[in-house]
Parts: sequence; structure tokens; C-alpha cells
Amino acid sequence: MVCTPSLDATSLETLLAAAVAAPSIHNTQPWRFRVNPDTHALEVRAARERSLPMADPDGRAQHLSMGAAVFNLRVAAVHLRRQPEVRLLPDPSEPDLIAVVRLGGAIGPHDRSRRRLDLYDAIARRHTSRMPFTGRPVPGPVVMEMSEAARAEGARLRLPDIAGTRRLLHLTAVAEARNHASSSRTAETRAWITPPGSDRPYGIPVTALGPPDAARRMPTRDFTGPLPALHLPALRFERHAQVALLWTAHDRRKDWLQAGQALQHVLLTATAYGVRTSLLHQAMEWPDLRAAIGHPRRPCCPQLLIRFGYGPDGGRTPRAGGWETADRPAER
Repeated sequence: MVCTPSLDATSLETLLAAAVAAPSIHNTQPWRFRVNPDTHALEVRAARERSLPMADPDGRAQHLSMGAAVFNLRVAAVHLRRQPEVRLLPDPSEPDLIAVVRLGGAIGPHDRSRRRLDLYDAIARRHTSRMPFTGRPVPGPVVMEMSEAARAEGARLRLPDIAGTRRLLHLTAVAEARNHASSSRTAETRAWITPPGSDRPYGIPVTALGPPDAARRMPTRDFTGPLPALHLPALRFERHAQVALLWTAHDRRKDWLQAGQALQHVLLTATAYGVRTSLLHQAMEWPDLRAAIGHPRRPCCPQLLIRFGYGPDGGRTPRAGGWETADRPAER
């Protein structure tokens, strides 16, 4: 591969390692990366073959995932002390070209973007935790920083009260029951579970799955369906869950990408404070339930429900290496 003056091999390795560490629905990692030899920019492209036709027919969750990868690229660029320059959906004639990221000028020690995006160390430490949390409330100032992180990316976090939380979890439970009753959806989800010893770089290992809630208050996703041998023993989850609804004002592809960046900004902020997170996406997969989750008094487009708290770290999920997912430009 030819290294350009603006993007040397070491910088590219740092950028790609950060990008592929982003969360993605079912760990599909639905992205590709390519260095444009003419512009010296890193292109983020959609990997359509790793889509979920049943759970995500419109590609909204795929865009959230790719937006999270774009945010990690921005954080890695700041770590390299370069200003990230991002263009979302830059070419209407290329719908699979999701974003173009360039390394701009040097960032000084007191630059505002360096302070705001100083989250590089949290990238490797962030993992989805599907385990019970302790129930100890996350302090208000930390929650406020998480909310500000979403706002900085053009999205919002709604932090419901106890009654609102129960309602959101109920709608998620309804969606989970529908998913469980659908053989096609169950088969799609199970296809992304990897058995112990597998070297598959995509999907969720059995070791990263979580148990069901013995009290049936927390609607955790059942990835295994009718395979009782893979079910973990039920445990009691926190009695009063803390959840946040990530939403945007509009529901276009660009909004999905902004929501993905907001999601990752929130998750990394939580990780930096030792807060664990898990993602509840089930209700977003059913149009009527997604609409019901919206704000009762003002229009909003729900994108994801985030559960957060203190507890055990999440199990690691595999990643395809940056060089494996990068389209390498030909020698020139």
C-alpha cells in the first residue's frame, strides 16, 4: 500500500483500530474503509452484505453503527493531534459512501476540540455489558455530561422518570416477545452468534451474552432462541434501571449518522467515568413500537435506548482487523 504524505502507515493503523472498535448491531461491523490516493482521505463505506434485512430493513441501525465508527475516527485523529475534517454522505451518486474523513491541521494543547474529544483511552475499554448492574445510581453530573455529549453531536438524550422508564422497558419487552415469536427474526439473530473457539471476526460470542432477568423486569435480548443449551441461568437485575432514550429531530440518513456519533460520544463518556452500558434496540425494529416510544408532547425520532449503571465489564466481541477491512489503493 502506498502511504501518502498526509496519512502515513502508523496514523492509518491508529485510525482503523479505533474505527473498528465501534459498537454495531449484532457486531455486524457493517463498514469498509478505503484510502483515497488522490485526496489522502479515509473513506467510510457501507458493507451491504453484513446487513440485517429483518431487524433493520431500512439500514437505520447500520447507519448508527457506521456513525459510531466515524466518531471513533474523529477521536483517534485528535489523539494524533490532527483536526478531523468530516463530510457525511458527500456524493449522492455513491450511496454506499457514508463519510470522508481527512486529517487537517495540527491541534494545539489548548484546542477546544482536543479537550472535548479526549476520549481515546476509553475506546478500547468500552464494551457492552449485558449483565445485571448494582442499582447504585449514576451521579447527576455524570449523566449530565452524557447528555451534553449527545447534544454536541446534534442528538438528544431523554432521561425518563420511574414511570417513564417502566413504559420504555415495557415497550421493549413487547418487541422482544414479537421477535421471539418470529422464526425468521430468531434465525437472523442466531446467525450472528459465534460458538466457543470460533475464529469468526464478526458476530457475538456466546461468552459475551447475558442472562435473562429472573424477575422479568429487564427485557434483555434473547440471541439464542430455541437453543436451551446456550441459555445462561437467570439472574436478578437492578430493581430501578437507569435508561436514556437517544433521539433526533429528524429521521434522514444524515440524522442516523449523527445519532451514531452521538451514541458513541455518550458511550465513551460513560466509559471514562467507569459507567457500564448496554443497548436496547428491540422496540426500534417495529415501526408501531418505535412510534410509541417517541416523546408524548413533542415530535421526535427515537433511535436507541441506552441502559447504564455500575457493574461487571462486558464480554469482549471480536473485530476484523483494520487492514482486513481497509480497501487498499493500488500502487501508483
